[in-house]
Amino acid sequence: MKAIRRFTVRPVLPEALAPLSDLARNLRWSWHVETRDLFQSVDPERWAGSGCDPVRLLGSVPPARLAELAEDPDFLRRLADVTDDLREYATGDRWYQSQPGELPAAIAYFSPEFGITAALPQYSGGLGILAGDHLKSASDLGVPLIGVGLLYRHGYFRQSLSRDGWQQEHYPVLDPHELPVTPLSEPDGTPAQVSLALPGGKRLHARIWLAQVGRVPLLMLDSDVEENDPGERQVTDRLYGGGSEHRLLQEMLLGIGGVRAVRAYCRLTGHPAPEVFHTNEGHAGFLGLERIAELVSAEGLDFDAALEAVRAGTVFTTHTPVPAGIDRFGRDLVAGHFGPGAELPGIDVERILRLGEETYPGGDPHVFNMAVMGLRLGQRANGVSLLHGQVSREMFAGLWPGFDPEEVPITSVTNGVHAPTWVAPEVFALGAREIGAQRTEDALTVGGSGGSDRWDAVADIPDQDIWELRRVLREQLVGEVRQRLYASWRQRGAGEAELGWIDDVLDPDVLTIGFARRVPSYKRLTLMLRDRERLTNLLLHPERPIQLVVAGKAHPADDGGKRLIQELVRFADDPRVRHRIVFLPDYGMAMATKLYPGCDIWLNNPLRPLEACGTSGMKAALNGCLNLSVLDGWWDEWYQPDFGWAIPTADGGEMDPDRRDELEAAALYDLLEQRVTPRFYERGSGGLPDRWIEMVRQTLTHLGPKVLAGRMVRDYVERLYTPAAHAHRELLPDSARELAVWKSRVREAWPQVTVDHVEVSTTSATAELGTTLALRVRVGLGALAPDDVEVQAVAGRVDSEDGITDATTVPLKPTAGPDDDGRWLYEGPLSLDRTGPFGYTVRILPTHRLLATAAELGLMTVPSEESAEGAGVLMR
Repeated sequence: MKAIRRFTVRPVLPEALAPLSDLARNLRWSWHVETRDLFQSVDPERWAGSGCDPVRLLGSVPPARLAELAEDPDFLRRLADVTDDLREYATGDRWYQSQPGELPAAIAYFSPEFGITAALPQYSGGLGILAGDHLKSASDLGVPLIGVGLLYRHGYFRQSLSRDGWQQEHYPVLDPHELPVTPLSEPDGTPAQVSLALPGGKRLHARIWLAQVGRVPLLMLDSDVEENDPGERQVTDRLYGGGSEHRLLQEMLLGIGGVRAVRAYCRLTGHPAPEVFHTNEGHAGFLGLERIAELVSAEGLDFDAALEAVRAGTVFTTHTPVPAGIDRFGRDLVAGHFGPGAELPGIDVERILRLGEETYPGGDPHVFNMAVMGLRLGQRANGVSLLHGQVSREMFAGLWPGFDPEEVPITSVTNGVHAPTWVAPEVFALGAREIGAQRTEDALTVGGSGGSDRWDAVADIPDQDIWELRRVLREQLVGEVRQRLYASWRQRGAGEAELGWIDDVLDPDVLTIGFARRVPSYKRLTLMLRDRERLTNLLLHPERPIQLVVAGKAHPADDGGKRLIQELVRFADDPRVRHRIVFLPDYGMAMATKLYPGCDIWLNNPLRPLEACGTSGMKAALNGCLNLSVLDGWWDEWYQPDFGWAIPTADGGEMDPDRRDELEAAALYDLLEQRVTPRFYERGSGGLPDRWIEMVRQTLTHLGPKVLAGRMVRDYVERLYTPAAHAHRELLPDSARELAVWKSRVREAWPQVTVDHVEVSTTSATAELGTTLALRVRVGLGALAPDDVEVQAVAGRVDSEDGITDATTVPLKPTAGPDDDGRWLYEGPLSLDRTGPFGYTVRILPTHRLLATAAELGLMTVPSEESAEGAGVLMR
């Protein structure tokens, strides 16, 4: 029988145990060992049964056990210590508070998903895990962040397999009262809410839930409230579910409702108002529109001035390297949800639509592009690895016509991972034994003393200890795999009597390779199956076998991804190899924390350059696992032979995809056969794999500090948040109006800006290294003045098509003008500072003290062929 109504009955804790409730509601327990140990000691069996979730644990402990603990002096002492530690952590000064200069008072960080802990399943993959690690590291560093997301009543799906290996999706209902969240309340005790206007006079209401992530509040909006009609109650039902309008409403609620939730939180708690707004991918881009509407209403700014003020304090991070990964909505659908009778009625709908318009060659005029809007609403933008920054500049170059991709104003901050979450306790203990617990904690959060880029103390750990640690972690993984595999086969319909073989699955002394991630086609889950006989020989090699642990979810609508999973599962079901290769369903944070430490090799073989960053290999590296990967994402940036192996790629020029897979799979097999397995199994004079252990040591010493989310968040603070806060303070209403008027004037006058004549002090086709030539340029500025522009010489090596590479720019100075024709003369030196083919050109760019980059307006004037005739050609 089914219940007709459900209640959540909360335990009544004895007064002496009241701090347990506060500890359970602060998600710092998910990465703080002492707090987890405390909860485990309440009832070890129930702790394991709760999925290591303190809220569920406390709801299941019998009153008699609670009464016993309330009289236990040892437990009460530990409880007091952990409570005091959390209080000091949450209120004391940390890295951020010790930094010089005027840092942002607060930063609002918006993301459609957050992977904080398996106990709060609000994530689908890397984007959410990255967002969770960002919040946790900001907390560790004392960065005053406010997280903003949605609370999905079904989260992302749970995955199981049918008997024939087809992915099955399940959507368990999540009751917020059973999650580690609390409702944000008004002073009179009523739930704090935000609402959005919908077409037809309807409204979308959402309650605000608060998840406390250490020092960082995470606000989560939930539309499943009684005030909504049934359709609106479903807006926050599933992560990445539903059709276009459903997704649009989710993203309006996240962006517009999210800003309103931040305002409510700051009003109710006294938290400083954010000076910087960071949107993690384009899903939250509508936050900029809400902030424009605020300034139009409160400050009396027009749209253009408000846009400038909003842009100054906005940071936009793109995570996708392919246009297909960007949310795009029909123009008419977006138009119907804004303006009179809908949301933001005070803003002209055409101005809104223009922000998401694909105005570049090949763009679709009928769609609204969320990433394009994010770039237009954010003065600062970044990709998530060095290579991804380059890919992003090329992908979005059409928004800055005339500029070379390297000048497109999109930088990069390479992702990192939150070490206290992902480092196995055994690895932490080894570090603590070597340098002490506090220094180890500091190294894993901030990155070492002064942000050191090396962990030199790893050199002092004996080889024997490193090798024993690796075997312990591998053995733990073997036990975890057998449990999960047994549960999976039972779900698939297998009887207990036919599963005895699972007791022999995997071997703690065999080279273990992990591969776990989402399953879009570009990640190539089944590349390893390309030559099944060769893979089988590797798995069953008599002296140097390998074993593979594979996991991953395909999007519910991606039948192609599901077929890849089924193909791999069917191979892994073969009795000949099933003790050496396993597929584990329902990949998530709980599985990942066992999987990364227990593997010797982390495999990644995406189609380059389609992996924006790929942080799973970072988590593995922090546990002494070596990477075997295509040179993509972060591995392209930091790979060295000391740390692992690079799979050669065949990505140059046009190639048949099938042929490319064939070549790269062969390269993967070659590496495994000829270099990886011999290195693991060879033994030195002491009976240990000395060269393998040295690679583990080098990985920890050199990669460890680089891959930390603490390093990443410090980069954001120093390179993006602080400059954005300073720009925000500059763009007060009068300055915003000034900049908006200036931009409008420059755009209107720009068609009359010309380079009329260029000449140089030599006409020879050759010149000596070290020569300085005099450059004279006559330009027309139309209605503009010299203060509005910068005239530059751009010089560098030239390629076979006269393209300038490795360019340097030299500003030229006005020396005369305007003449009778309104022309100005600019002059400056041109230094011939390198040998070989050399060339230069001249260009005019807008300039203003409040611009973040010279490319901001996307305007540039260069010489016509006629005006360049006297410029000379310089070659040596």
